[in-house]
Amino acid sequence: MKIWLGGKLRDADDARVSVLDHGLTVGDGVFETLKAQNGRAFAVSRHLDRLAVSARGLGLPEPDRDEVRHACEAVLAANPLPYGRLRITYTGGLSPLGSDRGTARPTLVVALGEAKPSPDSTAVITVDWVRNERGALTGLKTTSYAENVLALARAREQGASEALFANTVGQLCEGTGSNVFVVLDGVPHTPPLSSGCLAGITRALTAEWTGARESVLPMDVLDRAEEIFLTSTLRDVQAVHRIGDRTLPGAPGPVTAKAMRVFAERSAADPDPV
Repeated sequence: MKIWLGGKLRDADDARVSVLDHGLTVGDGVFETLKAQNGRAFAVSRHLDRLAVSARGLGLPEPDRDEVRHACEAVLAANPLPYGRLRITYTGGLSPLGSDRGTARPTLVVALGEAKPSPDSTAVITVDWVRNERGALTGLKTTSYAENVLALARAREQGASEALFANTVGQLCEGTGSNVFVVLDGVPHTPPLSSGCLAGITRALTAEWTGARESVLPMDVLDRAEEIFLTSTLRDVQAVHRIGDRTLPGAPGPVTAKAMRVFAERSAADPDPV
């Protein structure tokens, strides 16, 4: 496997980041995950836009878009896979121990790993931990991901693939690595960005292509929604057939099935929608 690090492709065994990199010591970094099929990544422009937003939000120098794009293309060409997860990681670089950032240039890593298409439906749970819709990292895709690791482990213990969070005022927010949609009276709704959720690339495209509405939603909407579905880079649009102890028979339902079909058709027709 070839990995991009330090401005060039390296063998995986030689792609080493310092133990003093701020991304390792304090989680001072941002990242993007892109779906890659047959050597081409999906929605590169949107992902690079969000990477820049996240970097600015952390006070990191904005990444060089041309360099990142070139790195992605080089990694994809060097690692031919029919389906994979392309990961861009951009950190604060070599820094002193502690929270203060050093003066070294940021670290850019691009790597590709194998992945499998997600099944049409999945089980999810809710967790008692909350998203802070007013936090310093709200809306940024950072490498400070430990609470997602914990919540996803809880989901796995209960036979689910995702865990959903409320925010601090009890509104439905998002999953550990996905956005959530609910169907009410035949209309899909998703929490607004003001809820504290990440501005998901797949979320935005799904809402645009299906006419889904942004709505403030209480957590108990999950008890009465006709259908529930998730969106994310590797899930695309995925139905929920069980949430906690509640089963949603027939998933994917008609609204979710239409969203799945529309997303598949539109994304195939335009691999870099802007």
